[in-house]
Amino acid sequence: MVSGKVMGLLMNAILLVDKPAGISSAEVVRRIKSRVKPARVGHLGTLDPFATGLLPIMIGEATKLAPFIDSGDKEYAGLIRLGVETDTLDRDGAEVRRADVPAISAEKLAQVTTQFTGAIDQVPPVYSAIKRAGVPLYRLARRGDEVAPPDKRSVEIKRLDLSCEASDSIRFVATCSPGTYARSLARDIGVALGTVAHLDELRRTRNGAFSIADAMPLADVLASFDSGAPLRLISLRDALVGIPEVMVDAVAEKRLRNGDSRALDSLVPGGGSLFKVISATGELIAVARATSRVTAIVERIFNLDSRQPNP
Repeated sequence: MVSGKVMGLLMNAILLVDKPAGISSAEVVRRIKSRVKPARVGHLGTLDPFATGLLPIMIGEATKLAPFIDSGDKEYAGLIRLGVETDTLDRDGAEVRRADVPAISAEKLAQVTTQFTGAIDQVPPVYSAIKRAGVPLYRLARRGDEVAPPDKRSVEIKRLDLSCEASDSIRFVATCSPGTYARSLARDIGVALGTVAHLDELRRTRNGAFSIADAMPLADVLASFDSGAPLRLISLRDALVGIPEVMVDAVAEKRLRNGDSRALDSLVPGGGSLFKVISATGELIAVARATSRVTAIVERIFNLDSRQPNP
């Protein structure tokens, strides 16, 4: 983790934002991009508009990191509302079904917890970014097309805690594999409890190696951009957690930037095919992939020389 001021800062980093409810992940990107343009801005792991919590924002050269960042497990906390199902499976959707809510005993809740812990099959929501014929399903559904549910997929719920908050609501905490839909989990838990359900609250607290503890509320982030106050930023080097690295001198760096991967010959580290290439000043200059025990090819070069204009 590095700190710095916006004014004069080379904006090539990851910024962890605590997204508020009521706006899309794309809107978070838009608001930040307006303050760092012409730098590119992107995000890792979409959060639905009603959801809050951790949204990693990639700025500048950090947008090149996405293919190399281990998406890792996600952690969520939320509230499942029983007795009502919506078309989107969350509180923003239109009601499509109602059902009585049976009394839920501690034994039944423990049984359902066990049922949904471990490897499970899950059908993603119709309102999702999964594409059919190149078009996201949520777009087809919103324009009134009849959309068949996506194919079921195998996901893993590594930890699940369920507790009754009221007769019609279940509080949960879950650690799950990438690709898990919390909205589908809420729907399926409702069915297992003998009723229907939707997701009323959702907060992401972890995304791979990134934690909500290191995030800043969006309002504070935008205020810092506008005032030049310090921001907590994750450098490109630090963002690639768990990947081995090698350091090269200025001569080898120049060769790499000129497209000569032979500059890495005999520098390939053990323990994996992907590795970081670090400059003599400690910056990430490339991600490379070993092709043998002594040779490698460069997957991506990072240009950290161009300064971004002040917002």
